[in-house]
Amino acid sequence: TVVSLMVQIYSQGYMKGDPGYHRYFGWMSLFTASMLGLVMADNLLLLYVFWELVGLCSYLLIGFWFHRPAAANAAKKAFIVTRLGDFGFLAAILVLFFNTGTFDIATLHNLAIAGALAGTTLTWVAIGVFAGAVGKSAQFPLHTWLPDAMEGPTPVSALIHAATMVAAGVFLVARMFPLFEHSPQAMMTVAIIGGFTAIFAATMGLVMNDIKRVLAYSTISQLGYMMLGLGTGGIAIGIFHLFNHAFFKALLFLGAGSVNHASGTFDMRLMGGLRKVMPWTYATFVIASLSIAGIWPLAGFWSKDEILASSLESNGILFALALITVFMTAFYMFRAVFMTFGGDYRGGGPEGGAHPHESPSVMVMPMVFLAVLAVVSGLWNVSGQFGAFMGHGQTMGFAEGFFGILTHPLPWLSLILAGLGILLAYAIYSKRWLSAERIGGLFKPLHTLFYRKYFFDELYENVFVGRTLVNGLFAGLQIFDSSGVDGAVNGVANATIAGGRAIRKVHTGQLQLYGLFIGIGILAIVLCLYFFS
Repeated sequence: TVVSLMVQIYSQGYMKGDPGYHRYFGWMSLFTASMLGLVMADNLLLLYVFWELVGLCSYLLIGFWFHRPAAANAAKKAFIVTRLGDFGFLAAILVLFFNTGTFDIATLHNLAIAGALAGTTLTWVAIGVFAGAVGKSAQFPLHTWLPDAMEGPTPVSALIHAATMVAAGVFLVARMFPLFEHSPQAMMTVAIIGGFTAIFAATMGLVMNDIKRVLAYSTISQLGYMMLGLGTGGIAIGIFHLFNHAFFKALLFLGAGSVNHASGTFDMRLMGGLRKVMPWTYATFVIASLSIAGIWPLAGFWSKDEILASSLESNGILFALALITVFMTAFYMFRAVFMTFGGDYRGGGPEGGAHPHESPSVMVMPMVFLAVLAVVSGLWNVSGQFGAFMGHGQTMGFAEGFFGILTHPLPWLSLILAGLGILLAYAIYSKRWLSAERIGGLFKPLHTLFYRKYFFDELYENVFVGRTLVNGLFAGLQIFDSSGVDGAVNGVANATIAGGRAIRKVHTGQLQLYGLFIGIGILAIVLCLYFFS
């Protein structure tokens, strides 16, 4: 609600003069209300209704500028891809109901804890629930819709990425955590998908030039972190990062919108030097970048290191993936900082920006407020208060005071990696000690692979959508329609005609023959009553 309020206030300045101004606020309010309904729902049926309402609102807001083909296509893509995961969630709800006779979440929790659900059934139900979360939270392999969702207004992106749409998937896993907790296979699935998604998305964030797409891939990566935390550490660890992430990610997107408002573009290659004319936007964006990079004592540090600690205790490979992601996150975020705000101004976009300036106060004040929260929200768990508040899952291991955490080697390791990432970005994009073009040329195959998003869009479009759906499924549906549906309709008509022809033969006009048939009928009725009564 806090993030939504800040986004609504910010939107008054960002959307000023847009012909769809009133429509925008109506849909944004419905979006927020749907997410609140999802959080407060106490049974799965009601939760699913609000779950789908959140998806509908995201479709409407991503395609807000529906006259743009890219926005319309992005809205359809988001709606369809997330539906794939929702099939699994709906199937899990139905299986739970048929096995327990209830939709009540508290009752289902108690049944799972009591072992009333068979192990195999529990595992498959948990996987079905997780499938819904994978779609909503843009986890691999249903991650492709989220970067395209940047076609919507930037405040919409802030709300989707920080507090509503993508947060719903992580919240769902936490809400149904007893199902996962009693299925080691499901827990490991959540951890593996989360850990892989974290580093997978981070690699693509390294090379994007659109600032909103950099932030989109950072969201996918951070959501992977949250899933990793849930899979290895429990509710408190995953939700603590979700809580902190809401503030610094909303701030980053509002900062990107402020930059676009001033320069007329999201392409970082056409920015530069904006720190001189946009000091408030620059300061708040740097604070958010430091927080997401996990720099002590900002909010992201406290929750990120809890995830690192839980993954270290769980699995060495997952821990290594999480550590590498720490370095990548710091690098691509400060790459964005130096390309956008450092150096000299490089032009701007076609919609303005020849003379960039700071955004109006109605846009700046929400960013300042979120910047404060991005600094202090992590302090909620300095002495373990957040873990106690959640009251479920593993105890958070680093809740040892403001300075006590620095007595552990792991926080220092993550800080060193984050510092190296920032230093490398500084060397390449601020001081130009290293050439980005030359490095890109040396690793051209990797650069192409990352920039083309591992060719997943082409794979899905050409293999699954093109060949499977159009040539396969649609062809099969055409055969079913012509042979099945039309065949059934024509079959009834032909059967009626054939029956009429057969019956016509007994209508001879001879009363003796009619009497014979009546007698046979009466005899048949009597025999049936005798033998079957």
